Amino acid sequence: MKEEMKKIIRSEHDHPRQVLGPHKASEGIIVRSYFPGAVQCEILVRGQKPVTMEMIEDGYFEALLDYEDMPKYHYRVTYGQEHVIKCRDPYAFPSTISKEDIKKFKAGTHYDIYKVLGAHSMTLRGIKGVRFAVWAPNAVRVSVVGDFNQWDGRRHPMERCDGDIHELFIPELEEGTIYKYEIKLKSNTIVLKSDPYGTRMQMRPDNASVICDIDKCHKWKDKEWMSRRKKEAGKEKPEFIYELHLAGFMRSEPVYETDEEGREVLVKPAGFLNYRDLAKKITDYVLDMGYTHVELMPIMEHPLDASWGYQVTGYYAPTSRYGTPEDFMYFVDYLHQHEIGVILDWVPAHFPRDLNGLARFDGEPLYEDPNPKRGEHPHWGTLVFDYGRKEVSNFLIANALYWIEQYHIDGLRMDAVASMLYLDYGREYGEWCPNIYGGKENLEAIEFLKHLNSVMKKRNPDIQMVAEESTAYPMVTGNVDRGSLGFDYKWNMGWMNDFLKYMSMDPLFRKSAYNQLLFSMMYAYSEKYILVLSHDEVVHGKGSMIGKMPGSYEDKFANLRVAYGYMACHPGKKLLFMGQDYAQFSEFDESKSLEWFMLENEMHKKMHDYMRELIHLYREYPALYELDNDPEGFKWTNCISPEESIVAFVRNTSKKDETLLVVCNFTPVVREDHPIGVPFKGKYKEIFNSDAEKFGGQGHLNTRMKQSKAEECDGWDNSIKMTIPPLGISIFKCTPLEPAKKNKK
Repeated sequence: MKEEMKKIIRSEHDHPRQVLGPHKASEGIIVRSYFPGAVQCEILVRGQKPVTMEMIEDGYFEALLDYEDMPKYHYRVTYGQEHVIKCRDPYAFPSTISKEDIKKFKAGTHYDIYKVLGAHSMTLRGIKGVRFAVWAPNAVRVSVVGDFNQWDGRRHPMERCDGDIHELFIPELEEGTIYKYEIKLKSNTIVLKSDPYGTRMQMRPDNASVICDIDKCHKWKDKEWMSRRKKEAGKEKPEFIYELHLAGFMRSEPVYETDEEGREVLVKPAGFLNYRDLAKKITDYVLDMGYTHVELMPIMEHPLDASWGYQVTGYYAPTSRYGTPEDFMYFVDYLHQHEIGVILDWVPAHFPRDLNGLARFDGEPLYEDPNPKRGEHPHWGTLVFDYGRKEVSNFLIANALYWIEQYHIDGLRMDAVASMLYLDYGREYGEWCPNIYGGKENLEAIEFLKHLNSVMKKRNPDIQMVAEESTAYPMVTGNVDRGSLGFDYKWNMGWMNDFLKYMSMDPLFRKSAYNQLLFSMMYAYSEKYILVLSHDEVVHGKGSMIGKMPGSYEDKFANLRVAYGYMACHPGKKLLFMGQDYAQFSEFDESKSLEWFMLENEMHKKMHDYMRELIHLYREYPALYELDNDPEGFKWTNCISPEESIVAFVRNTSKKDETLLVVCNFTPVVREDHPIGVPFKGKYKEIFNSDAEKFGGQGHLNTRMKQSKAEECDGWDNSIKMTIPPLGISIFKCTPLEPAKKNKK
């Protein structure tokens, strides 16, 4: 026992219950405690006289009590200068982690592991407290530290369980208490780590975890939304997503004061708004514009504002920049009550090297792949998860489920999937290791993605999983049972790149790049796509969307109107980054609010009005979304006019009278009385025109109903003649008069 005592004093014991706390002996019960620096320790039992424990060594106390079963007790500990504390003995409480929990975690199938690991308020033997548990197989010893024990790792060493989980119940700790894990490494070094499963963290630059019981945080009021989401799962619905960064959307106003010389002095810079305030402001805006969903750039805790949340240190904690977990639950609930979906950016591809985070968590590679040719991103300076390690994949899969099931999130957009799929991603020759078959595919990551998506869809079939995948990797979307990765949607990066290159050209030269406009329809049904004009396109010197457009000031707006119109009518769901719907000229800057003052400018206000009407039109007409993933939902009527840079197509539903005809002109030339082939004999009424003066256009409209004529055009038996607006899009509602006929060629 003497050697065991020394291990406690040296802070190297990983089975402290073998030494500390009450232990039955032939003479009664021996109680041992360790309070470094204490001069006296007494045992207090209600109704009994205090028992003064014998100090064996500095801070190490023992007492033999004449009990058969130890009653509940406190310690009364006296330090120097009569500083006295009263506390219960954490080593008087048993382990509460079951063998089944450990078995499932080691197998990578404990999908609720966040309910076991981390800090959880509970009542043991009638005493309230917090059970801490952390996975750290390579640690010599792990302790819980915080203000409650003066950050002294000798005070609360944790018990190592099977599966290398360290756990300890500390009685009488309360919500809001900050803590970390102090880990003693094999090198005899001490490190402090935030809780990987911590549900709340301090506001940066502080990085301690905070005890928070999220199960009691919020009483949800979105039952109607959740019920409808479940009922409508699998149905094709309109989806126009508003991507935003919470701090970049809107900030609190800066505070100025006037000094003695009459000058305005900044007293308080613009700061972060609370999730609750943001919920109301974002909801008002999104409802007005007609967006169906918001997609939040990562809100998981991260240390650096400029990372936009893509370098996560707290995977289970919504960032404290905007409030508490309860505040974020309110945010989601509020949007749901106003029929707005919430999608989160999620980052399982890599994590930062911050000392308090997952990097070398217990002194050795644990969450990251131990092979530096697989475990490090040379370009990003970050670490790559070891997807083949069951406990690591369990951490990530449970995390995805956590946001969906605990926070009612409607979907996850997975960042940088391509970097997960390929071992040579961002690496030169000699910097990467092939898989067991000699290929470049990351087989463990692929299996992880399939595992995640299969479990997610089994438990939550009504949510959507979205991949940001920039390569031609096959079968990203679809059913895992049929060989796909199992995502519901894939960002259409190919369309985005081709389309932005095309739109950035001077209209004079667009005829030579006509195929860039058409190519997306060659593969449009190979996956289920979301067309994206995301934050990635308006940062790092790329310029804003309006800044990419060529021509004069007026031409830039006209180009942007036709670009957004074409996007809205092209098959696929839609995503647009904040600020681009009113043509903000500045790039995204996470340290500033959107430039809302630009809406006072006439052209920006008209662009804003245009986008509002376009998005509402998209939602109103089923032809623009109902057959997004069916080739019958789209037909070119003119894709053979490169000289004029004109395209025309129809969007269909199963009902012929819901057909829409779309005509786009990507040059600044007005085409008067221009023939356009139409799919059937009928009446064609223009319902939308981007060149309307109310949108900032020149007013080249088609105000009268067009009656088709039996005149062949573009391979169609019927045609209409119309005014095609310059740098414009016209949308016609089609009313058939008799069955369509298509020329045979």
